Amino acid sequence: MENAERTQPALTARGAGMVGCRHCGLANPRRTTRCRRCGGILHERDDTRSLQRVWAWLLAGLIAYVPANLYPMLRTTTFGHTMDNTIVGGVIELFAHGSYAVAGIVFFASVMIPIGKFIAIGYLAASARHDPGNHTTARQHLYEVVEFIGRWSMVDVFVVAILTALVQLDLIATINPGIAAICFALSVAFTMISAQMFDPRILWDRKAGPATT
Repeated sequence: MENAERTQPALTARGAGMVGCRHCGLANPRRTTRCRRCGGILHERDDTRSLQRVWAWLLAGLIAYVPANLYPMLRTTTFGHTMDNTIVGGVIELFAHGSYAVAGIVFFASVMIPIGKFIAIGYLAASARHDPGNHTTARQHLYEVVEFIGRWSMVDVFVVAILTALVQLDLIATINPGIAAICFALSVAFTMISAQMFDPRILWDRKAGPATT
């Protein structure tokens, strides 16, 4: 009996001839333009176009992330001597100076989180098209995690902005952002848009079976 229940398709709003509101979650009759509860705009999903937008923004984020790691993130000038630091170079220098906690935070926020987001969004977009509907709940949780951590990916840019504002001592010492700061900010913004373009309702379509008309 338990195995039989597990094989039953999940009933979604689309399968019941309704459309779910992405703002408050209320199921509204299909062809309704605004949610009856919160007034949010309702729209039926276009699986193909939605995933195309996800891949396009994700690719743009990957392209911007390459120069973000190759070019200087921070340019420090002390008594006329200029030193450039990339993201990884800055982590290594912090580690060499004994700032292990700060080095770990910067490495996690600037390297691990962006790479993890690229992999997670790519996996969600690929599995939404090819996966037969297994592990749908786990993939939904993964999407929620990606959306939650997106805002914390800018910590490296925030550190650069704060240092640039505080350390401006003319000839003694100045800190200026490098071109990598712009590339990194663009990469984070593009991946956040990619995650926003992904419609998690697609994950449940294969599990739910054909939609009613």
